[in-house]
Amino acid sequence: MKISRRVVVFDASDIEAESSFWAGLLGGTVHRDDEWHSIVVDGEWVMGVQLAPNHVAPDWPTGPQQQQVHIDLHVDDLAAAGRRATELGGRQLQAPRRPADNPDGDEMYAVYASPAGHPFCFGVH
Repeated sequence: MKISRRVVVFDASDIEAESSFWAGLLGGTVHRDDEWHSIVVDGEWVMGVQLAPNHVAPDWPTGPQQQQVHIDLHVDDLAAAGRRATELGGRQLQAPRRPADNPDGDEMYAVYASPAGHPFCFGVH
């Protein structure tokens, strides 16, 4: 078996806000249908957003509606990435910190959420 494409798909009640956020963050464009938006970066379909009118955002990190998946994005400037995410409608969930498994290393990460509340991490090292 060969898998020819890998695409992350997020559910959202406001697919316009969610797809615009991810396209802006990843430097891509949005291709729109009524209940589905595709995010394309450098000609490659990398993400989808599906309309889910009753979507309930995860309550990170330990709420009753816990996250089930998240994305790690490795960047060269943690502060600039965070500013860009909030400019696009995201919000910070956790301030930058060193990972518990490498407290003396040069790696740092911060946790953010998309407009629909999907958690993701920016990491730098």
